Amino acid sequence: MDDSYQYLTEVEVSQMTRMAVQTLRNDRFNGRGIPYSKIGRSVRYSHHDVVVYMESRKISTTSGRTGHMGHILKS
Repeated sequence: MDDSYQYLTEVEVSQMTRMAVQTLRNDRFNGRGIPYSKIGRSVRYSHHDVVVYMESRKISTTSGRTGHMGHILKS
């Protein structure tokens, strides 16, 4: 099945992202976080939207290792 058409429960998204179910609920209540759909009282997340959300928060680090306060560490 194409991942863009696969829908996940909040428990599945929690396991996939390692975000607490309560965090997902709080984000929905506060109008932020991963886009979702509602069917009646059921909440579903598109697998594609979850991946896009996580990728959009990816942080690339510099080539050097950094320690506390961003100081470059010697190898």
